[in-house]
This record gives sequence, C-alpha cells and structure tokens, in this order.
Amino acid sequence: MSRSAPGDWPETRVVARLPGSLPMGGVVQGTPVHAFAAPPASHAWPVDAGVAPQRHDIDLGGLTAFVIDDVVTAGEADSLIAASEHFGFRDEAPGIATPPGMRMNMSVHWLADDGLLTTLFRRIAHLLPEYVDGARIHPHLSRRLNVYRYRQGDTFNLHVDGDWPGYGLSDDRREMVEWPGVRSRLSMLLYLNGADDGIEGGNTRLYQHDRRFVDISPRKGSALFFRHGMGPGSVLHEGRPVVGPLAKYVVRINVMYENGPDTSAWAMHRLD
Repeated sequence: MSRSAPGDWPETRVVARLPGSLPMGGVVQGTPVHAFAAPPASHAWPVDAGVAPQRHDIDLGGLTAFVIDDVVTAGEADSLIAASEHFGFRDEAPGIATPPGMRMNMSVHWLADDGLLTTLFRRIAHLLPEYVDGARIHPHLSRRLNVYRYRQGDTFNLHVDGDWPGYGLSDDRREMVEWPGVRSRLSMLLYLNGADDGIEGGNTRLYQHDRRFVDISPRKGSALFFRHGMGPGSVLHEGRPVVGPLAKYVVRINVMYENGPDTSAWAMHRLD
C-alpha cells in the first residue's frame, strides 16, 4: 500500500473535542475529532470508478445483515488509510463509551467531505433498504468516519452498536455539526484491507438470537451492513482478533434514516 507524504494533504484541524474512552477503562477529556481544512484532491471520487457493487444477504434467522462487495477501489481504500494515519490513531475513542476490555484497538474519528461520501452513497443507494422499521432512508451518509486499526491480538468484543445522529462540517469547516431529524439504523463497516492483503484473522462475527453465528472475512473494498440500536432487531457482533503481523483497518459509517427514535448514540453491549 502506498503512503502519502505529509505535504500531500491539506492542513488539518480539530472540529470537536469529546470525552474518549480507553480500551481498559477510563476517560480522556477533549479527545479530538478531525477534518481537513480543504477537500483533499484524492477524495474527489467519481461515481463510475470501475466498481460494480453487489449485495449478498446474510442468513441470521431474520435479522438484517448483508455484504456489498466492490464498494470502493483499492486506491480509494488506501487513501482512507493514509488520511487516517495522517490524523493519527489514539488509544481513546471520542464519544464512544465502552466498558473495560471491550474495544481493544486504536481509533481515529474524522469528518469526510461530500465529494467522498456523496459518491459512496450514490454507488450503493439502490442496494440499501429504503425503509427500516417504518423510517425512510436519508439520502446522505453521516460524514463522520470512525476508523479502527487492529494490530496483532486486537479485538472488539461482544457488543451491539448504538444508534447515532448524523454529523457534518459547518460551512466554515471549523466545527462538527449535528443533523436534525435523522438517526442511524444501520452500521456500515467498510473494510480497507483484508485477507487478500495478508491480514490474518480479524473476522467480524455476527450472532443470531440463538447464539449461532456467521463469520465475515474482511475483504478490501467491501462493506458489511447490519441493524443497530437498542431494539430487538439489532445484531450482536464482535471483531475477532487479528493474529498476524499486519494491521487491519475498518471504517464504521452510519446509514441514516429520517425521523428515527432519540435513543443513545453510545456503543453499548448486550449479554443476553
């Protein structure tokens, strides 16, 4: 994978500071959420980049989960890794509350530009559920990217993702702003590398209510989608340990729906 030199990126800035939870407990106040001061040229993605997204539904005993292959190109995935490394990974994750020992990885959160996420949505919109529990899909993905880096032994233990507001950048690009009237209902886990790149382990394990499970192997450029929030249809899951020397990179992006319930935006765990 190619790495961008620091001079290849626009100036960066902190657009929010939030309490950030540490993997083994504790909170770091003022954990940053980042953005670029100007849209990076490498993130002006064309809709037609030679990708051909295809959806494959996952049998989870009636729970909503599916994979869409060929969402981003290898070069686009590499640019997201390079940007995330440029902002810098940290032990603490801003605005995420997890109990000790659950999120055992490193994190960086940043706001992407419309040119990237509008393109991403246009590529896959026809494959997404138009309605979830009566709520209609919002025509924009949240601009906040929650990026996780898993090194050898890292994992994200059993949990259910919380639902979130949508987030974007203010007009002057200096603040993260919350979108009114929408709430997330699906997690999108975009894999930035995978087994074909030498990643060992790191499967995402999805559970049915009877605790039978399906393992999804990370594949560069593909994305896993599943229902989240605190309702009975949410998918219990875990990020299995990476066992080899290469780091796995994955981005959580929230798929937004209109007039969603005002429930917790914090990642939660469920043990039933």
